[in-house]
Amino acid sequence: MMIEVLKSKLHCVRVTEANLNYMGSITIDEDLMDAAGLIAGERVYIVNNNNGERFDTYIITGPRGSGCICLNGAAARKVQVGDVVIIMSYATMDFEEAKTFKPQVVFPENNRVK
Repeated sequence: MMIEVLKSKLHCVRVTEANLNYMGSITIDEDLMDAAGLIAGERVYIVNNNNGERFDTYIITGPRGSGCICLNGAAARKVQVGDVVIIMSYATMDFEEAKTFKPQVVFPENNRVK
């Protein structure tokens, strides 16, 4: 049996930009991506702690060390600059492998890796 489990999580990062006039996605600082084991084009789920919105999109690599968390396109309507969001990705794996799998969970400070 295959199941879907949490693979990566950026816990409580702050939205730095919302760009409605872009075709879609979320731009994430490359340092944050590396720390959480995320890659460009990967599907992510986003939870907005300020308004309860939940949605998914894909990642675009942002400038390293910038702290950038930018929602683009339609997703920009689901956040305000300054909102705190949780960004999660999931992986499908065998049930037995999932029992011992450890997700990469990152708790950034001011959108920077500690």
